Amino acid sequence: MMTKVGYLPEETSSFVGRRAELARLHTALTTRRMTTLIGPGGVGKTRLAVRAARCAADRYPDGAWWADLSPLHDERLLLPTVSDAVGLADHSLRMPVETLCEWLSDKRLLLVLDSAEHLRGPCSHLLAELLTTSPGLTVLVTSRQPLGTRGEYAVEVPPLPVDGAPDALQLFADRLRAADPGAGLDAPDEAAAAVEICRRLEGIPLAIELAAAGIGRHSVAQLATRIGARFDAPGAGGTGPGGPFGALGVGGPGPGAPHDAPGDGSARPGPVPACEPGVPGGGRCCEAPDTSRLDLLADASVWPRRHRTLRTAIGWSHELCSPLERLLWARLALLRTDFDEEIAREVCAGGPLTPDDVDRALQGLVAQSVVQRDGHRYRMLDTLREYGRMWLTELGEEHAAAERHAAGFLRIARRAHEGWTGPDQVFWYHKVSDTHLDLCAALEHLLAHDVGGAQEMAGRVGFFWACCGHLSEARSYARRALDAEPVDGPHRTRLQWVLGVAALLQGDFATAEKYGALCTAIALHDRDDEGMLGATYLCGLTKLMTGQPASALEAAERVLRMTASVPAASAHRLRCRLVAVFGLTFLGRLAEAEAGAIELRRSCEQAGEYWTRSYADYQLALIALLQGRPAASATHARSMLAGKHRLRDSFGVALGLDLLAAALAAQGAGAQAARVHGTGCAYWRMVGHPQRGTPELEAIRETCERQARAAVGDEAYQRAFERGRTDNAEVGLAAALRDELQL
Repeated sequence: MMTKVGYLPEETSSFVGRRAELARLHTALTTRRMTTLIGPGGVGKTRLAVRAARCAADRYPDGAWWADLSPLHDERLLLPTVSDAVGLADHSLRMPVETLCEWLSDKRLLLVLDSAEHLRGPCSHLLAELLTTSPGLTVLVTSRQPLGTRGEYAVEVPPLPVDGAPDALQLFADRLRAADPGAGLDAPDEAAAAVEICRRLEGIPLAIELAAAGIGRHSVAQLATRIGARFDAPGAGGTGPGGPFGALGVGGPGPGAPHDAPGDGSARPGPVPACEPGVPGGGRCCEAPDTSRLDLLADASVWPRRHRTLRTAIGWSHELCSPLERLLWARLALLRTDFDEEIAREVCAGGPLTPDDVDRALQGLVAQSVVQRDGHRYRMLDTLREYGRMWLTELGEEHAAAERHAAGFLRIARRAHEGWTGPDQVFWYHKVSDTHLDLCAALEHLLAHDVGGAQEMAGRVGFFWACCGHLSEARSYARRALDAEPVDGPHRTRLQWVLGVAALLQGDFATAEKYGALCTAIALHDRDDEGMLGATYLCGLTKLMTGQPASALEAAERVLRMTASVPAASAHRLRCRLVAVFGLTFLGRLAEAEAGAIELRRSCEQAGEYWTRSYADYQLALIALLQGRPAASATHARSMLAGKHRLRDSFGVALGLDLLAAALAAQGAGAQAARVHGTGCAYWRMVGHPQRGTPELEAIRETCERQARAAVGDEAYQRAFERGRTDNAEVGLAAALRDELQL
C-alpha cells in the first residue's frame, strides 16, 4: 500500500469538467519545469491546480506540496511560507534562501504556489533560484498574470463552457443539491432557467456557485430573472442610472431585511438600530458608501467583461446577505489564514456585531458559500476576501478593523502564553503555529500604531515561534520591538530572553550568552524569581551546548534553591530543572540524573505539559542507554518522539530518532537502527544544521553505526539507511514509533 507523501488541500466538493485542461496540464507537468495557470479571479485556477497536482503526485517520489500565497501582504513572508510548505523548519544562521535551495537540491517534488499575482516579482526571483539549484523540482503556479520567470509555460484557464457542453450546468446542479439535497432541475422551466443563469454568468465557476447558494430564497426561475435584471440594468456595464451598485450589488440589504430594497440595482441600505456612532465598527456599518470611488469598479473600459461578470455575481450574493452578515464579511477579509469561531469573535465582534451575532452571521455566510467550512475551521476565497476589503474601505472601517484584528490577536497571544504550562499546551502550540501569518500582520500593525502592544506580543509568542521553527521571525520581531522605543519591566526582559533563546537555537552562542547575562542582571535588580529562573535556563543551556556542564548544573541548582517559593509547575522552573538534569547526565551522575528526570516528568504530567516532559523522556532514554538498558531506552525514546510529533517539533524529533537508532543498534536490530538513523538525518536536514548542539550524542552515534553495521553487514546497513533518509520523513517517523519496523 502506497503511503501519501506531501500535502495538497482536500477537495471538499465535486470536481466538474476540465478534461481538456487536465490533459494539457498532464503534458505540461511531464515536459516543463514551470507551468503557470492564468485567468481572472473565480475562474477555477485553484481547483484545477489541486486536481492536476493530485493526479500527478505519484510521479514525484518526494511528493506534491502546496503553498497558499493569497494571505501574504508582505514579501518578507514569502520565503518562510514556501519553506514551511515543503517541511523545512530552518534553525541555522545561513541565508534562508540558501537553506531552502539546499533542502530541495536532491529532491524530486512538485511545488504548487497558489495565488501568486500580488507577489509576481518576488516569486519570479525565488523560483529562478530554486529551479536553477534543484534539477528535480517541478513548479505549478496559479496567478492572474504570468510571473515572467525564464522558462515559464503559461496555460490560460477559461470559464466552463455554457453552450454545447454540460459542465457549467452540471456545476450549478451539484452545488444546488449540496445546498438542498432535495433540489433538482427536473422541471423543464427549471432546467432552462439554470442554463440561462450559467449563460448570464459566462460559465465562471465561482459566480455559478454563489448563485446556486442563493437558491434557498428563490426558485431557479426567480433567480434567473433577478440575475438577468442585474445584467440588463443600464448601470450594469458602466456608470448609468443603475450606477455601480447595479453592477456590484454593494448596497441593499436583500430580501427579508428590515429595509427591503427593489431588485433594480438601486438599493441603498438604511441604518441598523444596533449601530452606535462613535463605537469602532458602529455608526456607518450598514450605510451605503460614497459611490464616487466605486464608479471605476463597474466601468467597462477598466474591467474585462468576465471580471465585471464575477463582480456582479459577488455583488448579488452580497445583496442576499443580511446587514450584519455583510459587515462580518468585510471584517473577516482582514484574516490571512483559516480561522475558527473563537478567532472570528475575537477579531470581528464590536459595534453592532455582538459575539453571538458573529456566530449567527458566520453560519449565514457559510450557507451563502461566501465562507467555506471544513470541520471546525473556516476560510474565505481570496476573490471574496478582496470584495470584503473593498467594502471595508468604503465603510471607512479599515483602520478600526485593523485595530480590532491586532487587539484580538494580542489577546490570543496573552492566553497562549498563560496556557503554555497546562493541559491546553498542545492546543495553544498549534493555534500559534496555525495563525502565524495573522500574528505577523498584527505585529506589523502594532509596531506602527502601538509599540507597547507590539513589545508585549513579540515577547509572548517568541518562545512558541522558537519551538515551531520560526526562529528568524522570533528574532526579527523581538529585535524590532526592542529598537522601536525604550521599554522597561517584564516586556523588555521577555524580549531579551526570546532573542537569546532564538540565537541559541540557531547556534549563535555569543549572542545567547550576551542576552542570558542581561536577563540575569535585570532579574537580580528587580528581585524577579520567575525572571531569574528563565535567565538561568538560557545561560545554563548555553553552557551545556558549549561544553560547560558543571557550570550549568551549579547555576541551575543554586537558582532553584533561591526561588523555592515559585510553583513547581511554573514554565521557567520546569525548564531550569531540565538544565539540572542535563548537567547531571553530562557529568556522568546517572542515578541522580534519572531520579531528577523521573520527578521532572511527573511534575510535567500532572500539569499536562508536553514540551519539557518530552525532554525528560529524552534524558531517561539517554540515561538508560548509558546504563546498558537499550530496551528501556527505546521505550523512553518513543515516548519522547510521540510528544515531539504532537507538538510538531522537528528539532526534538531529530534528537529522539538519534537515540532510538542507538537503542535499536544496541539490541542487535541493525537494519531497523539504520533506517531510523536515516530518518533522523532527514529531520536534521529539515532544521538546517545536522546534529549540531548535541555533543553528548557524538560517541553514541558512532557506536550506533558500528553496532548496526556489524549486525547486518555494510550493504544491508546502507540500503536501510538510504531508505530512511529518502523516504518521506513523516512516513519514517510513523514506522519508528511502531515497536517493530517493517523493512
